[in-house]
Amino acid sequence: MNFNLSQIPARTAQPRQSGLTMVMDKGLSVEEARNFMNASHPHVDIVKLGFGTSFVTPNLREKLEVYREWNVPVYFGGTLFEAFLIRNQFEDYIKVCKDFGISYMEVSDGSITIPHAEKCGYIEKLTKYGTVLSEVGSKDAAHIIPPYKWIELMRAELEAGSSYVIAEAREAGNVGIYRGSGEVREGLVQEILTQIPGEKIVWEAPQKAQQLYFLELLGCNANLGNIAPSEVIPLEAMRIGLRGDTFHLYLDKKEA
Repeated sequence: MNFNLSQIPARTAQPRQSGLTMVMDKGLSVEEARNFMNASHPHVDIVKLGFGTSFVTPNLREKLEVYREWNVPVYFGGTLFEAFLIRNQFEDYIKVCKDFGISYMEVSDGSITIPHAEKCGYIEKLTKYGTVLSEVGSKDAAHIIPPYKWIELMRAELEAGSSYVIAEAREAGNVGIYRGSGEVREGLVQEILTQIPGEKIVWEAPQKAQQLYFLELLGCNANLGNIAPSEVIPLEAMRIGLRGDTFHLYLDKKEA
């Protein structure tokens, strides 16, 4: 930090196991990625190349090298995994990850239907090649999953070898754990947390109000995902009470 300020909550240290900020890169250029890392690297834990953008990103290897220089792991969006799977190219997906030096992989079924035992099988297979994150929830707003099912799916995927389960919200934050308006399905979230450890869940939270909800609920070290590159510094300020929304959250009322 640039100067001393009391009553700042303790953030976990990098490399973090909790308190993660997962950033969604939807097509930054190599130079933009470099500038982003220069500006925000202490607060970035994982970068996701959103949906299938890695297939069409120019200079992909060069961009991956930028993130590698800063020791920031990168993974391809779950939609790309599903695109390989539906074309019966699972082994090709593994080869692509190896070829590009990708050691984090996302297993999701937000766009296609995969029998859950089969999905867990893919998770188990991919743990041989790196760190697996698996996403729970559908991208279809009409497909409502009851809380008990979220818990059942998350538990099974963690047992299959996922390091983290990702609570689906899409890049807009309007499905899955959120209503179409972006409002948090609070009952769902709180029921999930009765059974699944919070430090094992990455909550996709692209909107500020969503980020605030999880910081108030879980504290400054909530795992948050689908953060825009331009929102990393504002989010970090909000995490530690240096933004209006959380200004009074950590202050000792006797001293303040």
